[in-house]
Amino acid sequence: MRLTSRRENVSVQRAAQFRGVPGRAVFPLQHCMRALIAFVREGNINLEKYLLFTPGPVNVAANVRMAIAAEDICHRETDFDRLLASIETKLLSLLQIRRPEHYRAVVITGSGTAANEAMLSSVVGEGSILIVSNGEFGERLHKTSVVHNKLTHLIEFPWGQAINLAVIEAYLKKHTIDVIAIAHHETCSGMLNPLAEIGALARKYHAIFIVDGVSSIGAETVDMEANNIAFCSSSSSKAIGSYAGLSFVVGRTTQFEKLKHHRAKTTYLNLATFYDFLKNRSQTPNTPGVPLFFALEQALSNILLEGVSCRFAKIKRKADLLRQGMRKLNLDFLLDEKDMCSMLTTVCLPTTLDVGILRQKLREKSIIIYEGKGCFEGKVFQVGNIGELSNFEIAFFLRTLKEILLTAVSKDNRTVVTIMPPAPGWPPVVDGLDVLAPAVA
Repeated sequence: MRLTSRRENVSVQRAAQFRGVPGRAVFPLQHCMRALIAFVREGNINLEKYLLFTPGPVNVAANVRMAIAAEDICHRETDFDRLLASIETKLLSLLQIRRPEHYRAVVITGSGTAANEAMLSSVVGEGSILIVSNGEFGERLHKTSVVHNKLTHLIEFPWGQAINLAVIEAYLKKHTIDVIAIAHHETCSGMLNPLAEIGALARKYHAIFIVDGVSSIGAETVDMEANNIAFCSSSSSKAIGSYAGLSFVVGRTTQFEKLKHHRAKTTYLNLATFYDFLKNRSQTPNTPGVPLFFALEQALSNILLEGVSCRFAKIKRKADLLRQGMRKLNLDFLLDEKDMCSMLTTVCLPTTLDVGILRQKLREKSIIIYEGKGCFEGKVFQVGNIGELSNFEIAFFLRTLKEILLTAVSKDNRTVVTIMPPAPGWPPVVDGLDVLAPAVA
């Protein structure tokens, strides 16, 4: 990150006087922090990187960026065997599997959608599957399943509405269902769907339970053992904090073994083939994106070094910081906070503010957010808090958002937002200085 001020009040020579080193600027930490805060106050921050306040892709850690440029290896040699085995072990640790000897994790070169299609095309066989949907990604599961499975059932709730378990159970009583599938985190709204309750229904009605965990694994607890989950998918990017391009499916070994009895419906995404290559050769059936494997291994190492519960708590703290700040800007959220995932906040757009203008003005400050899709288009914007986003960068985002809302003008030239007075303890204070306070000449 490069910070530049329009006011060049201190030359390098004068700055060097802090330590008395001729020609070299060596600042005490306190002076550096105060100067940095002053630059942010003045709005003179110039970033060489985008700040990705999205649910993915994310800003990756420096060591992940270095890992993707690791040595060149052949994917049919023992070097890759060891790399794949390390990733599998770390994925099971990330999911906090208590009996890892009963689970395997296959890694696919492809996005999270590839992992979902692998599950949907490989697990159902000639049986029936029920898709439970309350948003865009539930609908995508249904669209994919219809391609591969003739007996695809759908229970559809409105986007952003909580799932009614009584409706699901009533349906299971009347229909023979072999597989139940759901998106854990419905990213279109930010809603976190219940796994324990649906897993219990699957057990009660003798169905296999599969979960799209693409945008929740790495940020939320997904207890495969307690929640009766046979297979769960996810992606290398998003909350895990690596680059997009890899996905994976974690499943019970007993369920993987059953897949060989199903007729193959795809070639590239056949889970039975992936499992066979993993079990018998410690490899992938197709040429993998090896640099992405190195990056994923490093991202997983980062989480495990920090501690899984600590990583979850850090993501939640960032969400709380963002939500507290946006509430003080008089912004409303689409969902009650109890229903939200900890990695994403969906914010209701003031009716007279255009989301395109908001995104453009944030982009001018190197800040990237999401806008609403489908029925939420033009009505909401979304702010993610995963990846390498510091508290200081969150404060910079809130400061920038505040300035945009204060100066935004509707088509009829009326100010569109009234900012609420700050509450005690907000905005955040760094080194005794209010980060979001106006600059003092």
